[in-house]
Amino acid sequence: MIRYALKCEAGHGFESWFQSAAAFDSLARAGHLNCAVCGSTEVSKSLMAPRVTSGNSAPAAPDASEKPQSAKTPASALSNPASDVEKALTALRKKVESTSDYVGKNFVAEARDMHAGRTPERPIYGEARLDQARELVAEGVPLMPLPFKPKRQLS
Repeated sequence: MIRYALKCEAGHGFESWFQSAAAFDSLARAGHLNCAVCGSTEVSKSLMAPRVTSGNSAPAAPDASEKPQSAKTPASALSNPASDVEKALTALRKKVESTSDYVGKNFVAEARDMHAGRTPERPIYGEARLDQARELVAEGVPLMPLPFKPKRQLS
């Protein structure tokens, strides 16, 4: 795993974990990265100092100007929020999960059916590829990307 400091075109800074540098590059090329604050898809790496230690020595003491990092894994970040952004995301997740039906990979079909009047409207959330979401938007189906994966996906 590798942690990158990221920033969006609006200047919001945030961090995210990736399986590898190649995984970051692949997600960035596919347009699957978005700002944790505003949702912008124009995300790039920020300048950051790497933490490198040799196997023979103890880790270097953190720089006095550096904030201490909690030992969070990506999956636990929203379970134990620390920052105001994480707290807001946790509140949003609770609101979505308590007031909406999770429809999983059937999201695209369910959203289309509700928009066309074939099924009663109700709040739903689920999964869609970026190209599918763009098609729904082009068809006039109201939707918004969520800045978290459903808990059913976090294992």
